[in-house]
Amino acid sequence: MNPAAPADESKEVKEAPVILLVGTIDTKSDEIAFMRECIERAGGRARIMDVSVLGRGRCSADIGNSEVAQAAGLTLQEIAASGDENTSMALMARGAATLATALHAQGRIDGLLALGGTMGTDLALDVANALPLGVPKVLLSTVAYSHLLPPERIPPDLIMVLWAGGLYGLNSLCCSALAQAAGAVVGACCSTQSPHASRPMVGMTSLGTSALTYMKLLKPELERRGYDLAVFHTTGLGGRAFEALAAAGRFAAVMDFSLQELVNHLGGSCVTAGPDRLRGAGRAGVPQIVAPGATDMIDYPAWGSPPARYAGRTEHVHNRLIASVCVDLAMRREAARAIAERLGEATGPTCLLLPAHGIEGWDRPGEPLHDPEGLAALLAELRQRVGPNTRLIEIDAHINDDAFAQTALQVFDTWVAEERVIPGKR
Repeated sequence: MNPAAPADESKEVKEAPVILLVGTIDTKSDEIAFMRECIERAGGRARIMDVSVLGRGRCSADIGNSEVAQAAGLTLQEIAASGDENTSMALMARGAATLATALHAQGRIDGLLALGGTMGTDLALDVANALPLGVPKVLLSTVAYSHLLPPERIPPDLIMVLWAGGLYGLNSLCCSALAQAAGAVVGACCSTQSPHASRPMVGMTSLGTSALTYMKLLKPELERRGYDLAVFHTTGLGGRAFEALAAAGRFAAVMDFSLQELVNHLGGSCVTAGPDRLRGAGRAGVPQIVAPGATDMIDYPAWGSPPARYAGRTEHVHNRLIASVCVDLAMRREAARAIAERLGEATGPTCLLLPAHGIEGWDRPGEPLHDPEGLAALLAELRQRVGPNTRLIEIDAHINDDAFAQTALQVFDTWVAEERVIPGKR
C-alpha cells in the first residue's frame, strides 16, 4: 500500500458537533472562554448562550441574554425587576429551555454543556430536560450528584461532573474539570448512535431480574415476531426514560409490568420516576399491557431507614444500595386506585393482567414479603376500580410463571392481528 496515497474521498466526513454552551457570562467569562477552547481542541464547535441577568462579561455570546429573555416572553429589564435572583433565573431558565428546544429541532446543536453553582445548576436542569432523551447532556456543577437535586428533575441521560475548586476563578484543579466536561460532551456527540428503525420496538419495565423474570421468556418470543425489546429498570430514572419514550410514541406497544415506582412516589420514597408514571403510553395512544408488578413494597436506600410509616414491617435488603419494605393494606388499595385512574386516562388499547398468585419474586410462600392478605386487597380494589376502557384478565398464576408471559403474548398477538399494534406507525 502506498503510504502517500490520498485518503478515500468517498468516505463521509462527519461535521464537527455543535455544543450549546450555557452559562452566566457576567460571572463566568473566563470559565466559558476556556471551555470553548476545550471544545474546539476536542473537535467540536461551541455555540455560547448567555443566561446572566445583571452584567456583561469579557466573553462574547452567540445567543445573548436579551434573546434568552425574549424567548421567555419578557425583556431583560423586566426579568431583572421581577423580584429576587431566584425569580429572575427561573425566568431565564424558561427562555433558555425554549431556545434549546428550537435549536435542536432545527438541527443547529448536537449536545449541551452547562456549568454553574446551585443557581446555574437549577437553570441547567430545565434546559437539559427540554432536550430529547439521547441528546448528549453534560452538567459541570458544584453540586453534582448532591441530595439537593430532586430525582424528578434529573434527566435520565444526564452526565454530571463535579466542578471541584471552581467556585470562583480559574485554577489548575478546576480547569481539569472544565476540560473533562468539554471532552465528555464532544466525545458523546461524536459517538452517538441513533436507534435504527429496522425493527419496531416494544418497551417493557422490570425490577431487575431477581424480583421479576418474565422478560426471559418474552424477549426471544417478541424478537421471533420481528420486534426489538427494550427493558427498563424501574429504580427511578429507568421509569422516567421509559415514560419519556412512551409519551413520544417511540414504542409500537408497551408491556408495563413493574409499577413499583408509582408506589414509591405515593409513599414518599426517593426512588421515584415522578408523578406521571403510568401516563406516557396512555396519553400517546400507545397500546399498553399492564400488570401491578412489585406494587407490594416501597424502596429506600439500604444505608438509610425505611419511611416512618412502614417502620417495623417486613423488609428485604437487596444489596448495599437498595432495600424494600412491605406496604400495608391502605397503600395496596391506594396503589390500585392510582393504577385504575391512570389506565382510565388512556386513549389507546389497554389491558390489565392480574396474576392471582403473586406480583414479584419475594412475595411467594416462604419469601420475606409473602402477604396473601395484602395481595387479595390489591386485586379486589383493582377489580372494583378499573374502568370500562381497560380489558381485565385474571391469571391463575404468579407474575413470574410462564402462564403470565404467555397471556401477555396472546394479548399482544391479538392486537397485532387486529392492527391495533402497527409497527410502521411509530
